[in-house]
Amino acid sequence: MSVADDAKKLKWVESVSRLMDSQFKLPGTNFRFGLDPILGLVPFLGDISTFAVSGALVLTMARHGASRNVVIRMVVNIILDLIIGSIPLVGAIFDFTYKANDKNVRLLRRHYQEGKYQGAGNGFLAAVIITMLLFLGLVMYGLIKVISWVYHYFQQQW
Repeated sequence: MSVADDAKKLKWVESVSRLMDSQFKLPGTNFRFGLDPILGLVPFLGDISTFAVSGALVLTMARHGASRNVVIRMVVNIILDLIIGSIPLVGAIFDFTYKANDKNVRLLRRHYQEGKYQGAGNGFLAAVIITMLLFLGLVMYGLIKVISWVYHYFQQQW
């Protein structure tokens, strides 16, 4: 399969990535942002939804031949985006600047251009899905603990 055929196959990945990370431009600047940082402003729901979209993109890229090394780097990008993006205030700023989906598409393009296409590995995909779900669960647990601590702290103050 040629690089051009792969590019056509993954056009959906590129368009969703652009929507999530760089669809909009701040007038008068070159600064671009997408739905990811906007959705990230909604506690819990925003982080979960952007993580789910990013996870779907990574799984799609993995099914279309990204090597294990590339997929691991992609997963690290979205987990970093999830963890730091979940921190109030700091996470909002981070989401506007760190564009995990765009980084992942660039990784995949470079991978294809180097001719390292490997085909899908279903066993590895299952491990990636489980890893992403575990990290999502850990982040959710951490957010619930932080919110519980803040609630109890303010309850004691009043």
